[in-house]
Amino acid sequence: MTKLTVDVVSDVVCPWCYVGKKHLEQAIAARSDLDVTVRFLPYQLDAAIPSGGLPRKDYMLKKFGDPARIEAMHDRLREVGKADGIPFAFDRIAVSPNTLDSHRVIRWAGEAGVQPAVKDRLMQAFFTEGADLSDLAVLARLAGEAGMVESEVREWLATDTDKDAVQADIARAQAMGVQGVPFFIIDGKVGVSGAQPADTLAQAMDYAIAQRGETGAA
Repeated sequence: MTKLTVDVVSDVVCPWCYVGKKHLEQAIAARSDLDVTVRFLPYQLDAAIPSGGLPRKDYMLKKFGDPARIEAMHDRLREVGKADGIPFAFDRIAVSPNTLDSHRVIRWAGEAGVQPAVKDRLMQAFFTEGADLSDLAVLARLAGEAGMVESEVREWLATDTDKDAVQADIARAQAMGVQGVPFFIIDGKVGVSGAQPADTLAQAMDYAIAQRGETGAA
């Protein structure tokens, strides 16, 4: 079985990143001949949001201006999400968080071997339940639900542990030319930008394997 690593640069409050994550899962599920390791790398759509977050409605109006435009964006995402099993519930989101702490939790989840589950739980909670990801107790609880030790996560979040490391990872992604997310880095050399269909991601995986002289067969 051919081993492959896919690094996913994304933000937990990016709806297209959630869609892209589902598409990647579909692409991997269709390729039983591959042993794929997925690693989630941080990116912040808006690092200027204060640590306590901002009222969602006010934030969206300031960012996009027109309520009709916002609703049209949400309608499109609801339609896309329906096809991918994501019941987007934008009306439940009350707070737009600064996601630095979420990315710290995701980093620790990687060390604990449960990163995909934690990443999924945070995105699910934000987009379908309206969870406030600026609340450290909420982050710890969600991490616990996805396989981490809640009390440990709560203790770590009370410190500045790995804030610099997360920011350094974001800076590296930007230095590589990542300007929008999701961004997929396959086998360390093939880049795919955007929430591409599962077939496109599968083709990119095949291309990455071909680039190293393998056929993709076991």
